Amino acid sequence: MDNNQETISGYVEHIIYRNAENGYTVLVLVSEGEELTCVGSFPDIAEGENIEARGEYIDHPTYGRQFKAVSFEEKAPQDALAIERYLGSGAIKGIGVALAARIVRRFKEDTFRIIEEEPERLAEIKGISERKAMEIAEQVNGRRDLRQAMIFLQKYGISTALAVKIYSQYGQEVYGIVQENPYRMADDIDGVGFRTADEIASRVGIRTDSDFRIRSGIQYALQQAMGEGHTYLPVEELTRRSSSLLEIAPEHIEKHFMNLAIDRKIVMRQAKDVTQVYASSCFYMEANTAAMLKQLDIGYDVPDIEIEERLRQIEKQTGMDLDGHQAEAVREAVRNGLLIITGGPGTGKTTTINTIIRYFEMEGLDIFLAAPTGRAAKRMSETTGFEARTIHRMLELNGGVEGRAGFERNEQNPLETDVIIIDEMSMVDISLMYALLKAVPAGTRLILVGDVNQLPSVGAGSVLKDVIDSDMFHTVKLTRIFRQASTSDIIVNAHRINRGEPVNLDNKSMDFFFLKRYDADRIINVTLQLIKQKLPKFVDASEFDIQVLTPMRKGLLGVERLNTVLQQYLNPPDENKREKENGSTLFREGDKVMQTKNNYQLEWEIRSKYGLMIEKGCGIFNGDVGIIEEINDFSETMTISFDEGRMVEYPFKQLEELELAYAITIHKSQGSEYPAVVIPLLSGPRMLMNRNLLYTAVTRAKKCVTIVGNDETFNQMIANNAEQKRYSGLFDRLTEEQENL
Repeated sequence: MDNNQETISGYVEHIIYRNAENGYTVLVLVSEGEELTCVGSFPDIAEGENIEARGEYIDHPTYGRQFKAVSFEEKAPQDALAIERYLGSGAIKGIGVALAARIVRRFKEDTFRIIEEEPERLAEIKGISERKAMEIAEQVNGRRDLRQAMIFLQKYGISTALAVKIYSQYGQEVYGIVQENPYRMADDIDGVGFRTADEIASRVGIRTDSDFRIRSGIQYALQQAMGEGHTYLPVEELTRRSSSLLEIAPEHIEKHFMNLAIDRKIVMRQAKDVTQVYASSCFYMEANTAAMLKQLDIGYDVPDIEIEERLRQIEKQTGMDLDGHQAEAVREAVRNGLLIITGGPGTGKTTTINTIIRYFEMEGLDIFLAAPTGRAAKRMSETTGFEARTIHRMLELNGGVEGRAGFERNEQNPLETDVIIIDEMSMVDISLMYALLKAVPAGTRLILVGDVNQLPSVGAGSVLKDVIDSDMFHTVKLTRIFRQASTSDIIVNAHRINRGEPVNLDNKSMDFFFLKRYDADRIINVTLQLIKQKLPKFVDASEFDIQVLTPMRKGLLGVERLNTVLQQYLNPPDENKREKENGSTLFREGDKVMQTKNNYQLEWEIRSKYGLMIEKGCGIFNGDVGIIEEINDFSETMTISFDEGRMVEYPFKQLEELELAYAITIHKSQGSEYPAVVIPLLSGPRMLMNRNLLYTAVTRAKKCVTIVGNDETFNQMIANNAEQKRYSGLFDRLTEEQENL
């Protein structure tokens, strides 16, 4: 216990502020006749209640002297005045000041015993019926039950906010669940994962070879695999991971697979010589995605002469001269319900999309354009001249329940349009693809456009690659590099990298440079010089628009170290800039930050320059980048401005979803385009440092690529065509006989 902590007691006079999600509260406590501002986590304390709090006095720079509580306990009102104050505070619905005075005048210090043991006697008071007496007793007892449950849960290291959530889920059943099978909470409650449940179980004394523990561990291993991009694991791999996680011999793991399958927690499928083990939800997403893709793949009988005439008309109007593959893509889009268009940079994907749009527009058809990220959608709008939205906004994200995505557009309320074109398909994971297809009715043309050589999606699955590899649907591959693109060494070298060919590093280029350095600190120094002095003028952009892309999170040139250094030089400490420390990260007003997970419930607003709200919505996604506009210590919030002017207020408890973004991993840069990128390159694991990763990094730049580092590593990456294995079964679901699901 901290010897510097003090204990104060008193009654809650007034609650100034409360965050309903985490229980953070600012209240006025009357202690020994004096009013004192008290801050801390008080999720269920009401005005009029008596508490004893432990903590320390602090001097807030804006709000002055406060008592910061780290723990508290409720104290039952001891005298008639305290009881009357509590009952009349509004804590008990249906009792006001006057009625509280009558109750206490009648029962005095015996009031609480009467309410708990003989509630019917409350009906002796004028204005209280027998029914109302029972309702009052139920409220008082309910609050007592919650307090007792919270004390019980806190014995096992559960935070106050999480304890409230657990009790809301289970009520009085919580005691049996915690003591018999705490792993059930990992299934039922958002915020309680396997690790938390396992820690509670060890404190309760549940055996490490408990059936509940092993089954929960297997499911957790599958969840972790989804976080790595896999939709399933081979049974041998799942056994190995589960055995390592649980520290239990493999033979104790394998016998539980069948029981989990019977309980429909997992699905096992044989594909060639591999037994695939899925979390049930992931299997059905993949299987139904395959089925819906096939349903969309219908043919349209349009005469060739009609298509050719329309194509000539568009070429004449726009001055575009389509090559054979581009013209083929337009024809296939007209004739088929489902089409995939793939190609690298400079191969005319944008021209092809624009021609398809104009063709269908001339036919009088309604067209929706969308992309996975805000940046990609914005770029699609700029290159086509038509409105493009994120897929989430097109599907009308509503925030869902408990952090899970919910969309207004689905099979009951489908998208009302004739043609849908999705760009940057390499970024679309199985979950988003499933949600999209549910909202696309048969008879709507769906055109999927992307570069299959990019890194796969951050989320689970290899949707674009699996769909193309299945050879089940019409696919057009654009391969010709057009003349205007062939003058860009970014594009030419990207294709050389993709083909495994050497790249000329003589620095005679106008947009592709390699600065050879072989020491991490020198690489960082050169990177800083480029960002602060050389590149902004060269590409006509700000320091913050230039993006550092690195292969790894850890290490001398990893995201974590680079961000600490870059923050120091690009947004140094300033007495006018407020800061907030969260774990090992220091956030500062003006910092460039990135969202690291999908949060479907974070609300955003877009306001005019006069402060009027133009639009509001919800959802901030993995990879979204913004600037910290304000840090407010009193409300414990951080305001961030994201793309398209979306302003989001983050509670401090959600700051773990954010990280500095002066440097980001190449994987997180997917779908984005920057005026210039700087790629520090020294060394790294062979499976990570591959051609695919380098190609993706180079293709993120619009005007300039500068690689700083070891040329030998660069050449090794070009030669290394081994990609990290991703277990994805959409190919198998597409090519196997269709089942009834």
